[in-house]
Amino acid sequence: MLYVRILPKKVFAIIGMMLLAANLYAQEKEQKKEYSPISLKPFSDSSRHWYGIRDDHNIINPKLNQPKYKESEITKIADNILLYQRNNGGWPKNYDVQAILTPQQADSLIKTKDMVHTTFDNSTTYTHVDYLAQVYTLTHIQKYKTACEKGIKFILSAQYPNGGWPQYYPLEKGYSRRITFNDGAYIGVMEVLKKIVTNDTNYSFLNKSLREKVAVAYKKGIDCILKSQIVDKGRLTAWCQQHDEVSLKPAWARAFEPPCICNGESVGIVLFLMGIDYPNQKIITSVQAAVKWFQDSKILNTRVETVQVAPEKSIYKTITTDKVVVIDSLASPIWTRYYELETERPMFSDRNSKILYSLSEVSRERRSGYGWYTYAPQDVLNKYPKWEKKWLSGENK
Repeated sequence: MLYVRILPKKVFAIIGMMLLAANLYAQEKEQKKEYSPISLKPFSDSSRHWYGIRDDHNIINPKLNQPKYKESEITKIADNILLYQRNNGGWPKNYDVQAILTPQQADSLIKTKDMVHTTFDNSTTYTHVDYLAQVYTLTHIQKYKTACEKGIKFILSAQYPNGGWPQYYPLEKGYSRRITFNDGAYIGVMEVLKKIVTNDTNYSFLNKSLREKVAVAYKKGIDCILKSQIVDKGRLTAWCQQHDEVSLKPAWARAFEPPCICNGESVGIVLFLMGIDYPNQKIITSVQAAVKWFQDSKILNTRVETVQVAPEKSIYKTITTDKVVVIDSLASPIWTRYYELETERPMFSDRNSKILYSLSEVSRERRSGYGWYTYAPQDVLNKYPKWEKKWLSGENK
C-alpha cells in the first residue's frame, strides 16, 4: 500500500522534470535557429557613443576590435539586452547590444544590476523594449516577454503626473529632470506606446491590465505635448528641447542648450502628431501652428559648409573640421536649430552659456561638434499638404 501511495508522487515529479527539460530544449533550439535580421539602427546612437566617447558612468568599455553578433542572431542580441537591463526595468545608455561580450564584461553587468542611472537618452530603454517585443513574437521564449513587460512598466513609472517624461529615471539632479524632447527621447517613448495602443502585432502578448495602463499614459503624453507648445508673441509656435517639469515652460538643458524655440526637436513632435489617425481639433490646431512657424522661420540663400582645418585639440576631442555659413542663391531653405524667445531671431550658444547670434561666434569645438542648422522642417512642409487633404477635407470624417 505504501508503494501505491508514493508512486504517483514520483511519477508526477518525473513528468514535471521531463516537461521542464523539454521546455528548456525547445528554448535552446529556438535560440539556435536562424531568423531574419531585426534592424539595429535604433541602437546606433548608443553604440556610437560607446565606441567613440569614454564615459565614466559605463560599467564596461569596449575592447580593441570587439567582435559582434550578426543581425540575424536575434536571441543572442536579446540576451545582451537582458544583461544590460537593470533590476528597476530600465536600461543605461551608451552600449553596443550587438557586441560579443567577454565573460568578465558580462559578469560586471550582472553584478551591477541593482544600480539605477537608467534613461531614455540616446535612444535608450524604449528601443530595448521594442526589440524584445519583436524577438518574443518570433521565438515565444518567455524571458524576453518578461523583460519586455518589465521595461514597459518602467516607462509607465517614469511618467510625470502631467504626462511628460524626464531624461533619467529615477530622477537625478540637474536638467535631466526636465521633460525631454531632446534627441527624440519623449517621442521615442510615445511611438512605442502608440504601437501598443494601436494593436501592433508585436505586442499582442500584453495582457488587458497593462494595455489599459499604457492607453492612459499615451493619452496623458499627447496632452502634455499639446500643453508644452510654446506661445510666443501671442501665437503657437513649436517646442523647446526640454521643458520645465512643473510649469511646462522652455528650460535650459546643457550649458549650450538654452530655452528657445527649437526647430530640430520640434520636427519629430509634429511628425508624430501628424501620424495620429482621426486627430481632434487640438491636434489639428497644434500641427497647423507648427507648420506656419516652420514656414515663417525658414532661411533662404544660405547653406553650411564643412571644411578641413589644421587639427586643434580641446579637452573633449581633436578637431579637424570647421563649419562656415555660405551665401548661396541656389541653396535649399534651411533653419537654425534655435530661435530666440520673443525676438524669434536665429540664435546660438556655447559651453559658457552665452547667447550668440552667428555661427562664427561659437567656439570651434562647439561649432563643429553640434547641429546648429537643420533641413528637417522641410520634411514636415512636404508632408503637410497630404495630411491636410486627408484630415481637413472631410474625406475621413
